[in-house]
Amino acid sequence: MSQYAAIVLPTYKNIRYFVQDESRFGLKTIEGRRITLKGVKPTGDWQWQFQAFWLYGAVEPLTGESFFWQFSHVDTECYQQFLNKFAASNPNSLNIIQVDNGLFHKAKKLQIPENIILLFQPPHSPELNPIERVWEHLKRNLKWELFDNLEHLRIKVAELLAQLTSEVAASLTGYDFILNALSVANIF
Repeated sequence: MSQYAAIVLPTYKNIRYFVQDESRFGLKTIEGRRITLKGVKPTGDWQWQFQAFWLYGAVEPLTGESFFWQFSHVDTECYQQFLNKFAASNPNSLNIIQVDNGLFHKAKKLQIPENIILLFQPPHSPELNPIERVWEHLKRNLKWELFDNLEHLRIKVAELLAQLTSEVAASLTGYDFILNALSVANIF
């Protein structure tokens, strides 16, 4: 056991594994398939407004427990706030969080809370982070939707998050290789 583990592990009741990422939600219409008669080209109303906000999220694949926070943009300061809020919401556990190699995840001025360990996935491999499926799930429900303003979109996304049950989140993020690794580690 490493010196870090020997010092840190005894202070926490349990160790938890989360997957984390950020996704942009904007007023530009999300297009998708539509059912039409054979030979009829699908049509739909769309808009090109480039107003948007970012949703930062973390999901525990084992239980489906999730934590989301909205920000106006993506940078180190916003990520620092997200980590601080996340750490405060899970104070009794050591939280291992799988993240991509975004520059703000590795910024020198980023201060990782004591109960968080960032686990970086290989570069250019978003398919390894199961939270991408959560973003797809949420955005699937926004296809062809038109919103008058950003506030209406925020309300709709908040409704979708409220409907995201632990069971659904776990089924979306519970990749076999992650669940098998957690069961073999025997610490979760």
